[in-house]
This record gives sequence, structure tokens and C-alpha cells, in this order.
Amino acid sequence: MQEKMCDLHTHSTFSDGTKTPEEIVDEAVRIGLSAVALTDHNTVKGLKGFKDAAHGKSIECVNGVEISTDYMDKDIHIVGLFLKEDCFSQIDAFLEAANERKTESTKKLVHALSKDGYKIDYDEIRQSHAGQINRAVVAAELLKKGYITDIKSAFKTLLHENGGYYAPPKRIDSMEAIVFLNSIHAVSVLAHPYLTFHEAEAEGFLRLAVPNGLMAMETRYSTYSEAVSELASRTAKRFGLLESGGSDDHGGNKPHIHLGVGMGKLFVPYSFYEGLLAQS
Repeated sequence: MQEKMCDLHTHSTFSDGTKTPEEIVDEAVRIGLSAVALTDHNTVKGLKGFKDAAHGKSIECVNGVEISTDYMDKDIHIVGLFLKEDCFSQIDAFLEAANERKTESTKKLVHALSKDGYKIDYDEIRQSHAGQINRAVVAAELLKKGYITDIKSAFKTLLHENGGYYAPPKRIDSMEAIVFLNSIHAVSVLAHPYLTFHEAEAEGFLRLAVPNGLMAMETRYSTYSEAVSELASRTAKRFGLLESGGSDDHGGNKPHIHLGVGMGKLFVPYSFYEGLLAQS
């Protein structure tokens, strides 16, 4: 009998994905996932449709959010899982100022690109996009108009903070985000630590984050090698953290990443979901 699997990190059209929350649920059911989480960037606006789409279907759907935070000038992402609907207004209030700063930053990015001859317009993008507009959405617009050949490389060049167009906004402090998620009885998860940190840096972060209430870290991720996943699992165990994982599926904005299986070899066991659920 095949072991059950889950995906606890996905994005919809309410942030920078190309699938609606409902489409994520339908695809998760089709490919045989037992649990799936929607973790849009800095917003919970897609969660009602996500949960409604799960009614009567053979899948556990987890309310989530991925918060962009700051730790020593690094953009560190903290995922909150098992968000309760009666806390959505608190989450919106907590994220409001950071989201306003993000909007202003993105408007300035689009304006700077437009002044330099890239024919893109913020209001035009806004009309065609339901969720928050961030660099990935801007990149998708540049790709559509033929200015770039792929989104990933644009983040290393044109859209990088050293590229002359993008100035990152002030982000929420990482520890503040963890403490907030604990205050609303969500499960706090360090997302894809080895995308941002070297091993020693990750351990330095965890030495601060665990006393502040961090509960878990992602040990299975689309771009992780087997060796990195093993390192992450050992580190999680050493710090007394639960394990989580997910594809970070963005639909067409990350066409090489697929729900549930990442780049083809991802496997997040359902036992991860069960362990995290027990702490919610």
C-alpha cells in the first residue's frame, strides 16, 4: 500500500501563483494527496475559497500563510499553518503595514522599469491580478511582454535588489512573526531554510527562533537534494522541531515545480501533517 503524502506549501492567484485556491484543491485530489495547505505570501484572502472547495472531498485542507520577515537583513519566510478563521482579522491587521510598504515598493519598481523603457503599468497589472502584486507578478508581466526569458534568472539580474530597480521594503522581524503566530495558536514553520542560510547561519537563527516559539522547519522541499533533506531532518531533531515540507508550487510562475512532487522526486509524508496537526 502506497504511503500517504501531503504538500504543506503552495501559492495561489491571491499572491504570486497562477492557480486559484479551488484549482489547487482539485489538483491535490486528482494526484492523490491526503492533505494540502495554501500558504499565500502575506495574505489570507484566498483561504475561504480554498476551504469551501474542500467540502465533500477526500482531502484535508490546511489554512496557512507565508510571512516575509527580516533577520540580519535576510529575507526569511515563516509559514503559519492551521490558522483559525476567527483569527483572520488579526492576521490582516498584523500584516497591514508590511503589505502597504510592499505595495509602495512594487509601485516604485514598476515605475522605474517603465521610465527605462519597459512598457509595463502598475494599474494594468492590478486589473488582471486578484492578489498582492510582488516581484514575481511583475516578472510574469515582463515575461508575457517578452522582456525576459524566464522568471528565475530575472530575480538574479533585473529584479535583484542590486539591479538598480528594486528596493526591498522594511519587513516584519522574524521573531516578531513567530511570537505572533504562537499568540493565535498557529503552528510556526521556518520555510526552506537552506535556500537562504548556510548550515552555520541556520543554526544561529534556530538558536534564537526556538526559544521564541518556532515549532517546525521544512525538511522536504522541491529543490532540496537528498543530502540537504537529511541535514535538515538532523537539524530539526537536534533543535526539537517538527518536520514540514512542501513543493512551493506557484503554477505557471514556477513551471518546473509541480504540486505534491516538486521537480519529480519530492515526497512529504502524511505523518508530517499529523505531527503538526497535533500541535495546533
